Amino acid sequence: MSKTLYLSPPSFDGFDGGAGARYQARREVTSYWYPTWLAQPAALTPNSRLLDCPPHDINVAKCLAIAKDFDHVIINTSTPSLKNDCKVAETIKDQKPATKVGFIGAHTMVLPTETLKASPAIDWVGRKEFDYTCKEVAEGRDLASIAGLSYKDKDGKIKHNPEREMIANMDELPWVADVYKRDLEIEKYFIGYLQHPYVSMYTGRGCPAQCSFCLWPQTIGGHKYRVRSPQNVADEMAHMKKIFPQVREFFFDDDTFTANLPRAREIAKKLGPLGVDWSCNSRANLDYDTIKSFKDNGLRLFLVGYESGNDETLTRIKKGVTTDEMRRFTKDCHKAGVVIHGTFILGLPVETRETIEQTINFAKELDVFSLQVSLAAPYPGTELYEQAKLNGWFSKKDKGDILHGDGFQQSALEYPGLSKDEIFANVEKFYHRYYLRPKPILRIIKTMLEDKDVCVRRLREGYEFFKSMSQRRSDLAAAKAVTAGG
Repeated sequence: MSKTLYLSPPSFDGFDGGAGARYQARREVTSYWYPTWLAQPAALTPNSRLLDCPPHDINVAKCLAIAKDFDHVIINTSTPSLKNDCKVAETIKDQKPATKVGFIGAHTMVLPTETLKASPAIDWVGRKEFDYTCKEVAEGRDLASIAGLSYKDKDGKIKHNPEREMIANMDELPWVADVYKRDLEIEKYFIGYLQHPYVSMYTGRGCPAQCSFCLWPQTIGGHKYRVRSPQNVADEMAHMKKIFPQVREFFFDDDTFTANLPRAREIAKKLGPLGVDWSCNSRANLDYDTIKSFKDNGLRLFLVGYESGNDETLTRIKKGVTTDEMRRFTKDCHKAGVVIHGTFILGLPVETRETIEQTINFAKELDVFSLQVSLAAPYPGTELYEQAKLNGWFSKKDKGDILHGDGFQQSALEYPGLSKDEIFANVEKFYHRYYLRPKPILRIIKTMLEDKDVCVRRLREGYEFFKSMSQRRSDLAAAKAVTAGG
């Protein structure tokens, strides 16, 4: 078994590239998801280490100093960070040419050949679920014998091995808790709407929903929701509570934790006696009794993807939930005392000034505790990407160019009558019109008065937010200058 480093490399300042991140990008405030997709194969691999550079402020020099002690380096990459990650891989090879370097992630699954061609430093890439692929590489097996792997042979020719079957029994995977404890400083991980410190984990993979823009189900996870047993989840939660007594909230990062409601209810009943606060991703279609039962067993917050306030847009992206259903769900959450962090996306097909206005007004009507506004990101492997390519919606020739040089999202799509710059500018407009109202301001002030630590944190987040908005305006001005210059 070779010494193996599972690496989330240094990248843009503040770049959140962990697989838990719905969008690999820099956030308006400091935000870092746990690198669970790397922690899982690390838990399978003896003599391994997980190194998550961005939240731990590890620069390239320090990363290299650590990497030189390993025979194998496996890098989690993404479409927006690929060029940067290739440079890191090349520096690792330069200092120790014998090091084997593999790339994993949604990008490598969709574009294995292109990824291997992106840098001479890349020896192999993993496709789809890569947990056992990584383990078998670390064991020193012949690359030609490992399912789910693409590699360069001794002559430099690219070979694609047969696909690996998806994991059916999720309980067979080891827990990530001990890898977190061994290799991560959990206090380094922040999410604005979660209590700090928090820990996130997966109780299953895949999502039955067909949302056209969502990356993970269309690439690595699949559309079948494959789950761990409720007892297995409860046992790991009890273990996490023991080894992380400082944690204030646990987040289930499954694409849709509530996709299998009988199981979700059973997990909730097992969590109640543990006395922990927990949160999860949910679709906006649960009934009041279910919401209340979750609340009674420790649920604090739902992360809900509303996406748009226009029903035609929701149908077009195959969201599977209407605005009326979303209204009922949100009203029931307010009644039950469950907090909601809502996410919205601007630039979905086929956005107009009118649909943007509808979405902003819809968000104000829902009046959830907090929200995030993202730009439609057409990642390779998604239906949205294929639609954009077919209809000529890409705003740039380089279809993978979805970040500004500072790591913030840029508008990768535009539509007749609505330019990418206008879509981009509406993100700040959305935030201002939502948060600069009496109710959200009073809510934020209330949380600050109730907890000194929260007060300090909100002040920091406020500073970061307005600084990022200023940077976004600079990005927009620079983009307009380039356009004007021809």
